Amino acid sequence: MFIVAISVLFTNNLARLLQDEEQKNMAVWVDATRQLILADTDADIDFVSSIIEKNTTIPVYICDENGKVLASRNTDEKKLSVADYQLTPAKHHGPIELKIDDTTTQYIYWDDSSLLTRLRYVPYAQFALIFIFIAIAVITMLTGQRSEENRLWVGLSKETAHQLGTPISSLNAWQQLLVETYPDDEYVPQMKRDIDRLQMIADRFQKIGSEPELVRTDLIPVVLEAVSYMRTRISSRILIDAEGLQGVERFVLLNAPLMQWVIENLLKNAVDAITGKGSIQLQLHENEHEVMLDITDSGKGMDSATQRRIFEPGFTSKDRGWGLGLPLAKRIVEQYHGGKLLLKQSQLGVGTTFRIVLKKPEDS
Repeated sequence: MFIVAISVLFTNNLARLLQDEEQKNMAVWVDATRQLILADTDADIDFVSSIIEKNTTIPVYICDENGKVLASRNTDEKKLSVADYQLTPAKHHGPIELKIDDTTTQYIYWDDSSLLTRLRYVPYAQFALIFIFIAIAVITMLTGQRSEENRLWVGLSKETAHQLGTPISSLNAWQQLLVETYPDDEYVPQMKRDIDRLQMIADRFQKIGSEPELVRTDLIPVVLEAVSYMRTRISSRILIDAEGLQGVERFVLLNAPLMQWVIENLLKNAVDAITGKGSIQLQLHENEHEVMLDITDSGKGMDSATQRRIFEPGFTSKDRGWGLGLPLAKRIVEQYHGGKLLLKQSQLGVGTTFRIVLKKPEDS
């Protein structure tokens, strides 16, 4: 920045020097013009004519006392061709008086030369370049930071899946032993379901750690399976209303295990937001290219400050929690599925609506 400041200062000083030099040149030019106008028919005017002709860059206007342009040089002739064109003196340098005789006085105005005009824009160009370089540096830094965050997410997911693998295998072995030892025990099948659930969670983490495959899939069974899972694990005072999804087909591009995880996460947040009795409603909307799933709860809602931070990793409005559920859900929907996860609306004491937006297949 110091070097740029020196460069700008130098450019400004150079512009002032050039402007002073142009003013001196204009004084000489005016004097030559006066001599040319007042010269006798037999006088040698070659020298003064050469001085006048050397001015090829400075726009010059010769005006009468009222500002009417009588003659010009290096100017926009098309603009000046308008009859009785009046100059605006405040927009030009000068005037220098050109006394023709005792009764006639003309005035000469001039503009900056093309070189001086371009020179005046140099500081702005320099600052623009600085801004561009700073913007590139910031974008590069943010991209690098985001790339580092992506590697952290991938590493965390793969490590979690790896760590879950060993105890799940061990639990499977113990469950098989229990099946053989107590074939009629009613709790052993429940244990198998829970172990399968753990295996599915491990598979989800493994999929987050790699690029998931998106398949043309009916969204409705994925949603209803998540709803069915949550209904058995929440209070009977909380009603999950998904009746509007029954008997409907909506095909989208998705990875079913990951999307089910997103929906379960949103349903769990909705349940946590409800104190006592309440309801959660799932509604489907669509347009030509997208399918939208709204999940609305009758919970406590969020204030504006919480709404702004709800997708920040580590932020939580709950008494307990890691603040990773919603950021992870947003990552799954937006980075892996090319969709959107939005906080559609939230009002204190009324409830909250989240919206999942997914793309339809091109052949739908």
